[in-house]
Amino acid sequence: MNLNDVNEGIHGHRKTKRLGRGPGSGQGKTGGRGNKGQGQLAGFSFHPVFQGGASPIVRRVPKRGFNNRWALKVSSINVSELGDAFEAGTEVTPELIAEKGLVKGRYDVLKVLGDGEITVSLKVSAHRFSKSAQAKIEGAGGSVTIVPGPTPVEEKKKAAKIAKKAKAQAKG
Repeated sequence: MNLNDVNEGIHGHRKTKRLGRGPGSGQGKTGGRGNKGQGQLAGFSFHPVFQGGASPIVRRVPKRGFNNRWALKVSSINVSELGDAFEAGTEVTPELIAEKGLVKGRYDVLKVLGDGEITVSLKVSAHRFSKSAQAKIEGAGGSVTIVPGPTPVEEKKKAAKIAKKAKAQAKG
């Protein structure tokens, strides 16, 4: 190999292929689209899941079960984890639990479960508590506070309807 052969065949700014510009272009006449058929005309594009007329895989694969898209994502933590992570007298909130990294990911509702033992007195705030968790926290000298969760859409609609009626009655 010679030094003048090093960059041979490398084009930094290659020109775009000009399709359908006659036989001298190397892609003349049909412009790389073939002679006949579905894809020969301008503006044609395949559907992303098109498989040559076969039934697409997304329709062949069976669907199983039910996925409730409006269900609340419930994340849980055990009282033993709370007892290990916090000192006595601490006011434990869902934000503080997330800050410590005890619960990972996004969730709508935090539930405290009663697995394990707790010896320290904590003021725990969460959306839900199991009966055993509540008993163990209060038995260790702590307290339990239930934080309201996200308001359901139906309740918001009812409240808006009632407000609209009240506004109409106030006018008339």
